[in-house]
Amino acid sequence: MKPMLKKPKVETDSETGVEEKEGDSHRDEEEALVALIEHRTKEVEHLHQRITYYKSQLEQAEKRLHDSQSKLARLRSQDNIRGSKKLMDNCVTEVKVVHGSTSSIQIDQDHSRTRTQSRPQLLIPAVNPQVAEHVKLPEFNMKVLADNENQATASFSTQSKSLEKIKGGISKQEVVELQDKGTKRKSEQKEFKELIPLIRSSSSPCIIRYRPGSHVSSQHKRKLRSLALNPINGELFITSALDGVVNLWQIQAKGSSASLLSSTDCVSPKQRRWPEDITWHPQGSSLFSAYSADGGDCQISILNLNKSEERKRVTFLEEKPHLKGIINSIVFMPWVDLCFATGGSDHAVILWNEKTGENLWKPKALHRNLHSSAVMGVAGMQQKQIVMSVGADKRIIGFDLLAGRADFKHQIESKCMSVLPNPLDFNLFMVQTGAPEKQLRLFDIRLRQTEIHAFGWKQENSESQSALINQSWSPDGLYITSGSADPMIHIFDIRYNAQRPSQSIKAHQKRVFKAVWHHSIPLLISISSDLHIGLHKLA
Repeated sequence: MKPMLKKPKVETDSETGVEEKEGDSHRDEEEALVALIEHRTKEVEHLHQRITYYKSQLEQAEKRLHDSQSKLARLRSQDNIRGSKKLMDNCVTEVKVVHGSTSSIQIDQDHSRTRTQSRPQLLIPAVNPQVAEHVKLPEFNMKVLADNENQATASFSTQSKSLEKIKGGISKQEVVELQDKGTKRKSEQKEFKELIPLIRSSSSPCIIRYRPGSHVSSQHKRKLRSLALNPINGELFITSALDGVVNLWQIQAKGSSASLLSSTDCVSPKQRRWPEDITWHPQGSSLFSAYSADGGDCQISILNLNKSEERKRVTFLEEKPHLKGIINSIVFMPWVDLCFATGGSDHAVILWNEKTGENLWKPKALHRNLHSSAVMGVAGMQQKQIVMSVGADKRIIGFDLLAGRADFKHQIESKCMSVLPNPLDFNLFMVQTGAPEKQLRLFDIRLRQTEIHAFGWKQENSESQSALINQSWSPDGLYITSGSADPMIHIFDIRYNAQRPSQSIKAHQKRVFKAVWHHSIPLLISISSDLHIGLHKLA
């Protein structure tokens, strides 16, 4: 018998290799399918969110339509009732039937016939008419009515309010009005509008027409630092400068000019420093300013515009949570709970919550080590309690307040100097950087470390990029204005697929620090190191 031969080991190894290759291909295919399922799951969730949003918008629109129809029906009913009563009174006086007297009846009939011939017949409509199914009000007429109402209200209250403001404050009655308007404005700002799909969708920009602007002396003795519009009263805005003075201004003649209402010395008590950054309280009745943590100085002040005496207007908070250096940014969060955040040169982001009592705020450090250099800008995202912060360490951090940890981390190639969320698309935010010709970057917070678009301008001035150059979103969320080291206002259309400005406006004699969009009238307001305020009317 022949001895049995053993199977070569080489064949076993080759079979194992084939099995391993097949296993690897299965795993790769499985991972690809898992990634595809995650992507499509997010896509389905996004579409569900859009459906829910549009359903809610439809319900609100139907409710507004029903309210308008009901008002029209009530108005017509009141007119019909008055008309019916008037006609019945006429009939009673005209038709007099005297029982038992034929001659009297004949005379009254002749008299009634004569009266009927002398005036047109009256048609009595139904007292309770049905509500019209579709009532379409002309937009032009509604606009005219709204404009007339605004003009009448303004003309009635301007003189009395101006007297109060010239004394240096805002009346209590006006504060109540501002609070009411603030509630309405806050609800309007919460309406989401998806703008991200429009980014870079057009090969040509939409040019904004403007008229040559007028200039007003800022009344400051040193260079300007801040400009902020009142979030409630569209007539008011403030400017601050290195002289430590905060000026309150009132817009005149629909943006043709501005008048100074009051000036307040807001320098810090110890170091005598000027406000580094200023933000309005959401109710528009006070201003919060940030200073420096050096020398044990006060870090936050509150300027109460309701108080007429200048020395009683400014209150400095006792809390001093920042450890050192300048506090570069202060801004209120767009949430229901009233709070504001500050970012400083000590690498820290601090959240200040309101406590019971007047001018009592409790600071809490959100993080002190996520940035390795100065925090230059902070902002709050509307759709979720996330505090965005950017720093000179080139980092962009999104801190989730509920989770207590960083939810968004990204690092770019140049230092970051400010962050600004879009007013309508709550997923979109802008970061200002120090990279020439790519100063502005757009991000979608859902995409994680993906830059949607970058644009900027070629700086003619040889100076380096400055953190004092600030940006502003237009109310419709489609445009960004930016100051520059040159005497120009640069305007960017996010729909334009180029990296350059859609247009640039020569606005001042020296560098432009900031240009903000007015939220109710077509106007741009700018400040410059030429110590003037620019008022640029848009066509």
